[in-house]
Amino acid sequence: MQEEALQVIPNNQSTVLLSPTGSGKTLAFLLPLITNLNIDSKQTQIIIIVPSRELAIQIEQVIREMGAGFKAIALYGGRSFSKDKLDLKHPPTLIVGTPGRIADHLRKDTFDTTEVNTLILDEFDKSLEVGFESEMKEILSLLPNLDKKILTSATQGIEIPKFAGLVNPVTVDFLKEAHTSQLKLETITSPSKDKLETLLKAVKQLEGNRGIIFCSFKDTIERVSDHLFDNNINHSCFYGGMEQIDRERSLIKFRNGSNQILIATDLAARGIDIPEINYIIHYQLPLKKEEFIHRNGRTARMNSEGTAYILKWKEERLPEFIPQTKEANFRSESLKEIISWETLYISGGRKDKISKGDIAGLFFKQGNLNKDQLGTIELKQDCAFVAVPKTEAKKLIKSLDNSRLKKKKVRIKLI
Repeated sequence: MQEEALQVIPNNQSTVLLSPTGSGKTLAFLLPLITNLNIDSKQTQIIIIVPSRELAIQIEQVIREMGAGFKAIALYGGRSFSKDKLDLKHPPTLIVGTPGRIADHLRKDTFDTTEVNTLILDEFDKSLEVGFESEMKEILSLLPNLDKKILTSATQGIEIPKFAGLVNPVTVDFLKEAHTSQLKLETITSPSKDKLETLLKAVKQLEGNRGIIFCSFKDTIERVSDHLFDNNINHSCFYGGMEQIDRERSLIKFRNGSNQILIATDLAARGIDIPEINYIIHYQLPLKKEEFIHRNGRTARMNSEGTAYILKWKEERLPEFIPQTKEANFRSESLKEIISWETLYISGGRKDKISKGDIAGLFFKQGNLNKDQLGTIELKQDCAFVAVPKTEAKKLIKSLDNSRLKKKKVRIKLI
């Protein structure tokens, strides 16, 4: 898919790239575009529109890790507009952002668009939905010098509207030709209409595996979350109404294993950076087939195995797009000893010239951890997060708080 995109994108004005979740679409469009950037230009050349803040942050990170030497920034709601303007004073070559925030910047003329010649709509079936239509029309009208458009998705859920202005689009379609999925679909039947107790039993059976419980509404997430907390099941929550910092920290704790369960809306069904998931549970079913596909796409990615569980009341009728599946057969097996993790916050990051190696060195030498006791390290611009065994967390805070990393004295605390 990436090889074909590398041939098609440079030679066509409009490309539609369709490929399953986790197959590498981001690199598929970035590689040919970055190769053809004007290295002498001091202005923005590429804008990438995405439906969520998390996807914007993720793509910015991918661009940085490519090490091509081009500046990229992510613009999204929930981030300070004045911070955006400060970052735009030195124009980035690539801007990644959500429709509302990009439209706002274009309206206020906060950066020069004369050299913006390429627009990517990632997860276009979401970005071109009715809710984003007016903003997308406005964005396209304010970018008069576009000569290349790329639309990507893991499903083709909508007809591409005329206002997108595609010219003889070439489609790179790997949805049908994708590898054989390792996804298993199974049903969990609840004897009562209130499925909370059945969910709790399932989660306990799946202990030690990483999974997402999908709900359709914020209120449902809160109810499920309360029930799991009442039964001492640690988890993170993730939905649109949360503050951005809380959403980011939920994902950090889920990624590094401090929490093995994420309770989420369809916001988590696409475009967020999370590791391999062993299972997902449809606590509430989506209304559309496309969202069912996107949810299932969080597990069994690439060549990994995974299971999507459909949790239903015994009297509940399933939508036509959900196939008949066998009943889940949970086996009570003695699990290997599982390390419980906590996440520590460190008050220094990239801007302080701190590296992951610096942090690892501190925890190994001064914290006396061995290699197996140091979990995932996530390094941000102004802070970092580290997963450590729960049994060691308080001791590490006591011995490492106010330590020096490079030239900065850092605070270390639990999140």
